[in-house]
Amino acid sequence: MTRSSLASFVHVIAALAVVVALAAAFAGAGAAAGTTYAALGDSYSSGVGTGSYTLDSACKRSVYAYPYLWTQKHAGTAPSFVACSGAKTSDLLSTQIQAVTSATTLVTMTIGGNDIGFANLIYQCTLSNCSAALDSTRANLETTVGAALDRVYKTVKSRAAIGAKIVALGYPRVFSGATCFGSLGISSTEETKANQLSDALDQLSATHAATDGVTYKSAITAIPAFTGHAVCSSSAWLNGLNLFNTGESYHPNRAGHSSGYLPLVTAVTG
Repeated sequence: MTRSSLASFVHVIAALAVVVALAAAFAGAGAAAGTTYAALGDSYSSGVGTGSYTLDSACKRSVYAYPYLWTQKHAGTAPSFVACSGAKTSDLLSTQIQAVTSATTLVTMTIGGNDIGFANLIYQCTLSNCSAALDSTRANLETTVGAALDRVYKTVKSRAAIGAKIVALGYPRVFSGATCFGSLGISSTEETKANQLSDALDQLSATHAATDGVTYKSAITAIPAFTGHAVCSSSAWLNGLNLFNTGESYHPNRAGHSSGYLPLVTAVTG
């Protein structure tokens, strides 16, 4: 091999080494760019209503819940699914918040419904007249949960990565106006007032999220949303009253997560 040939050979080897190094660097960058996802919140995020809680029976986390479904559709995601049935804003801030770190690039949550006792109100409607209680709860929403939502939104944002997508999801209207066994014991007036409470909580949450710099996705006004899929509708995404397992009542079913909540998150994240 001549001296010029040897020099050319060395240059080729050096160029190949650079290419390999760059390829490795880009491969590493791609891995680092995967989504680190914290799924926080209450039963509407854990998957209560889907009938299967193999991920965590105590918190009722389901493989049919929208956080798990989102993770399955986004390869490379590092999930921390900590949403728990019954969680209030105080629970999120005391036990779930550790899932949000400076590496977290996506956070989703439903929160606030348990702070106002929404599920208990609806159960009360099945047993007695709940109109006054629904009216009182709606009139006092800001006092009851406004500041608590601010604490959640601001704390999550302060802990997550700079530029992280923080998505607060709302609650749907539960009732369609139709009657069936799933709305047993609830009058049309109570259904209307329960939906008005959902609307008011939706508007309150949207206002506080906007003030705190968090993305809010309504399950009432956004498209796709739960409109046309409430309890007693022909294609319900929400369970009605379940006398054999009352905890499943008035929560999204599997279709509610896959066709309702999942698209709302995907509309933000892609």
